[in-house]
Amino acid sequence: MRQIALLALLLAFAAAVYGQENILEKGLEGRSAADVISRRYVTPLRLVALPGELTAGVENPEALLRNFDGQLTTGTPDVCRLSTRDGRSASVLLDFGKELCGGIALSAAIRADQRALKVRIRLGESVSEAMSDVGGDAPMASATNEHSLRDFTLGVPWLGNVEAGNSGFRFVRIDLVEPDAELNLKAVRAILRYRDVPYLGSFRCDDERLNRIWETGAYTVHLNMQEYLWDGVKRDRLVWLGDMHPEVMTVQSVFGGNEVVRRSLDHVRDNTPLPGWMNWIAAYSMWWVIIHRDLYMYEGDLNYLGEQQEYMRALLRVLASQMDGDRENLQGGQRLLDWPTSQMPDVIHAGYQALMVMAMEAGAEIGGWLGDRQMQSECHGALRRLRRHVPDHLRNKQAAAMLVLAGLADPGKVCRTVIARGGAEGFSTFYGYYMLEALAEGGLYDEALQIISDYWGAMLDLGATTFWEDLNYAHAAGAARIDEPVPAGKFDIHAESGAYCYKGLRHSLCHGWASGPTPWLSRHVLGIVPLEPGCKSVAVRPHLGHLKWAEGTFPTPWGVIRVRHERGADGKVSTSVSAPDGVRVVR
Repeated sequence: MRQIALLALLLAFAAAVYGQENILEKGLEGRSAADVISRRYVTPLRLVALPGELTAGVENPEALLRNFDGQLTTGTPDVCRLSTRDGRSASVLLDFGKELCGGIALSAAIRADQRALKVRIRLGESVSEAMSDVGGDAPMASATNEHSLRDFTLGVPWLGNVEAGNSGFRFVRIDLVEPDAELNLKAVRAILRYRDVPYLGSFRCDDERLNRIWETGAYTVHLNMQEYLWDGVKRDRLVWLGDMHPEVMTVQSVFGGNEVVRRSLDHVRDNTPLPGWMNWIAAYSMWWVIIHRDLYMYEGDLNYLGEQQEYMRALLRVLASQMDGDRENLQGGQRLLDWPTSQMPDVIHAGYQALMVMAMEAGAEIGGWLGDRQMQSECHGALRRLRRHVPDHLRNKQAAAMLVLAGLADPGKVCRTVIARGGAEGFSTFYGYYMLEALAEGGLYDEALQIISDYWGAMLDLGATTFWEDLNYAHAAGAARIDEPVPAGKFDIHAESGAYCYKGLRHSLCHGWASGPTPWLSRHVLGIVPLEPGCKSVAVRPHLGHLKWAEGTFPTPWGVIRVRHERGADGKVSTSVSAPDGVRVVR
């Protein structure tokens, strides 16, 4: 009866404020993307050792590693005490064990001094970043507060809780900056922000390193599935269309269809009036077309594809109009493939020529699905011209990969002589995905598996729990781990590595574009490839390379496909497949 009375009171209040509208309906109006984000408190796993002069005023820091139910009491048992009495410093550095996206919650126990006390909070994706200062040119002063605040001062109440911050981090350093003061901390917890969606896809094989790489790529993208599909949870909390392509492939391989992809595609479209380029980069407008083709193959939503028709037809015409005979001549904005090639105009031209072919092929397919014969015809006309010009790849792995994927270069020859040459040397986190795809085109599966293990595995060896914006493979050898203070004489790969927009500690250690091995392993080792839109028919053709077995799951609009592949004593691979009704398996 009390519940009914309370509801009646709420409805009466709604009528007074909103007229006759139902308060429950009113509350649902204008729901934003933020409504899909869940929160969870996370307890730190360990204390990172700090120099003695920083911890002189710290007592019982181990208390912060114990679970806390969130409710303070008037007692003070088992607290961490920070004291700056007698000029002492009081600092703790906590490791949450894994990269997180979110903020920090401090719970202050009772103390004699009832005033609010100030603490300095430093969030870090590495120990080096958590120990750093903002600004300056020195490696340890190259951290920033751009996109998200990771270095700030916070007032902590007496006998109360306070929450602040929203960044990407694994480590938190806390300093009591109030002079001649004592602070009793009952708990310091991270606030994880995430989409509560199940991992429908999976991958397992007899190489545990590859299993960890698949999982790490999946988790990297999961953290970036916030209100929109971001590139990084610390920096570049933006929707970058080109960077999205590997992320979309990961989403489809791990989570299946998710509205964050459509929301992000539409967001950039609606904020890019033609003839402008998405994110001011012509390549990113081409990736938008390619993503829609791939998305339709996985999800098969013709109505959603039809919503793109008018804009896509106009965009494809803008692209086709910027050709010099049979050569792409895309002008305006920034000509970019990825950052390592950003100062190589001939390499960029080769990549853009290939991307134009790929975008026009995608446009022709989309035109056919939509019954738009004009779009289809215009794309085929552009393709006939584009295929007459094949730029030199200049022995560059990015350019070579794109030419292979566009059908403009011989896969076997180019993969052996350029992309596989030197193994992981010359790979990049973003375009490494397309190098792997090209190696598959050339049949070099063992070489691709070894490069995945070497290049992406190098980040794991250095303590990574998510994949990074960039890795110069040569820098990995001999570098210090990111989860420990850097010993004297060791290379600090976070503070001292990087270039362009990711120089020093500005470098993001959780970047979705680096997740390429996850969809690659599902697509080529498990061998699951959509053949018809909406996964109505799916190929299951495994390529185990040197592996003895592999198994996993793959989400489709019809349900989950389950596969297991096993190599027998005779070297032949036997396969078992379980597919949901509505999916035809082709082997």
